[in-house]
Amino acid sequence: MQDKNFDPLAKKFAKNIYGTPKGEVRAAVVWRDLNLALTHLGDKPLRILDAGGGFGFFSQKLAKMGHQVTLCDISSEMLAIAKSQIKDYEHQHQKMLDINFIHAPIQALNVAEHGHFDLILCHAVAEWLSDAEQTLGVLTTLVKPRGLFSLMFYNKEAMRFFNLVSGNFDYVAAGLKVKKKVGLTPTHPLYIEQVRGWLDNWNMTTIAESGVRVIHDYLKQQQPANSSFNQLIEMELCYSQHPAYLPLGRYVHFICQWR
Repeated sequence: MQDKNFDPLAKKFAKNIYGTPKGEVRAAVVWRDLNLALTHLGDKPLRILDAGGGFGFFSQKLAKMGHQVTLCDISSEMLAIAKSQIKDYEHQHQKMLDINFIHAPIQALNVAEHGHFDLILCHAVAEWLSDAEQTLGVLTTLVKPRGLFSLMFYNKEAMRFFNLVSGNFDYVAAGLKVKKKVGLTPTHPLYIEQVRGWLDNWNMTTIAESGVRVIHDYLKQQQPANSSFNQLIEMELCYSQHPAYLPLGRYVHFICQWR
């Protein structure tokens, strides 16, 4: 089985992920969590790896803060979008960003060639990997002893629940399998406890946990007429870490550290 390369869908992917309301919710929750992670690592420039980071949404934000960032992706088209956005920023602000690009699958990353990192991001990648456990396990070896691993993955149980409340009972009964895969539908969604087991085997513990889109995807209509989008963001941030609602997140975000 082949891991997903988004070259043919690069522009659509870049637009859909963070250029939509659901993308803004995702960005708000994950960025809140990452700012917590940065406080754990001290007030200093950090060496950061964004593994499978696409066009580098968070890579760019972190580089603008003065951190040294390496963006790795299998898609040359996604990296081209990143380079174009960074070039525009540098021209507009007359400020160079310390960001390095690696065009390769994340399985090619290794300590001998790339060294260790204070913080590694791996967001919305695991659910596209044919062997997520093996790939992520190797990736964690690139984290420095007191460094952090930011892992966000597509939540299979939330995927099931969403389809249940949508009345897609035949789809659920078929084990969430369809004859024809939609381009941006993850091929290998994961269970939360499955990932917790991996982290335990890797001697890592979570220092922060959030559900991403614990409300948005379950709204009866896209946006209630009597509410504002800012209210939705506030509620997502408020309930994303509540133990009753975290497992409903379409994605789950863990920030992990070596024990």
